[in-house]
Amino acid sequence: MDRPDLTVIAPMYNEEDNVASTVERIKDAMKEFPGAWEFVMVNDGSTDATLERAEEIAAKEPNIRVVGYAKNAGRGRALRTGFAAARGGIIATTDFDLSYSPDHILRMYEHLAAHPDCDIVLASVYMSGGMVRGVPAGRFLMSWAGNVVLRFALGGKFHTTTCVVRAYRREVLDALDLESDGKEIHLEILSKALALGLSVDEIPATLTGRRKGRSKFRFRKTSFSHLLFSVIERPMMLFGAAGLFLILAGLVDGVYIVYKWRTATLNPSRPLMTLLVILILGGIQVLAFGFLAVEIGMLRRMITRLSSKSRLIEKAISENKKEKKR
Repeated sequence: MDRPDLTVIAPMYNEEDNVASTVERIKDAMKEFPGAWEFVMVNDGSTDATLERAEEIAAKEPNIRVVGYAKNAGRGRALRTGFAAARGGIIATTDFDLSYSPDHILRMYEHLAAHPDCDIVLASVYMSGGMVRGVPAGRFLMSWAGNVVLRFALGGKFHTTTCVVRAYRREVLDALDLESDGKEIHLEILSKALALGLSVDEIPATLTGRRKGRSKFRFRKTSFSHLLFSVIERPMMLFGAAGLFLILAGLVDGVYIVYKWRTATLNPSRPLMTLLVILILGGIQVLAFGFLAVEIGMLRRMITRLSSKSRLIEKAISENKKEKKR
C-alpha cells in the first residue's frame, strides 16, 4: 500500500464488545474521505478476545492493521506504538468506543487541510460549540475541573487538554520525543509542542456516554499525574502560593506581636518572634525554590527544542540512506 493521506489510530484494551462496531463505524465515516486511509488498532495488552477479533477483521481488510504488545502498559504506550506504525501524512487518534463520533476525524483532517499553518488539532467539548451527552454528572464535573486547572498550567491556551481525539501532521510527531506511557501523554504532547512553537487549534466536539464495555478512567491515578504535570509546567502555582502564604502568616504574627507589646500583654516566654522569623524566612525560601523551578522549566523547554532538532536530523539521515540503497 502506498503512503495513505490519513492514518486513524485507536488504542484498545479489553474492547471485545466494541471491535466490530468500531471498525464498521470507521469504515462508514471514511466513505466520505476523498483520499487513501488506513485504520491502525493498537492492542494495549488486552486480556479478553479483543486481539483475536481485531486480527480476524484486519485479515480481510487491506487498509486495517493491528499492532500492539502482550502486557497492558497504558494509553501513552499504545499511542506511541501507533505513531511508530502510522504511514499517513496526517495522523488522527480517537477513543476506541467512539464516544466521539468518527465524523470528528474528518473534521480535524479538513481543518488541517484548510489551515496550512496549523500543526495540531484538538477536539474540545469545553469550548464554545462543544457538547456532552449521556455522561455521568460526577465524571463530567471532574473532567471539567481538571481541564480548567490544566488550562491554567498551559497558559490558558486550550479549553480541553486531556482528550485523545486529535489530529497531527506527520512531521510534528517526527519532531516530538515522547516518553509517557499513561494518559499524561496528551499533556506531554501539548507541552512539547508549545516549547517548539507549534500551532495548535481546537474545534468544537460532542462527547457521548459509552454504550458498551467498561470505562478505563481511574480518577486517583489520573488526577495525581495531572496535578504533578501542573506543578512541573507552572511551578509558581505551588511554590508561589505556599511562599506568599508563609510570608503573610509571618506578617500577621508580626502585627500580633506589636499589638501585644502596645497593650503590655506580650509574654516573653511565648516563641512569637521565633515563629515570625521562621515564617518569613521559610516563605522567602519557598519562593526561591519556585524561581529555581521556573529556571529548570526553561532549561527543559530548551532541551526539548534541541532533542527535536536531533530527531529530525537523524530521520533525514536515515531516509537519505534508504534512498541511496534503492
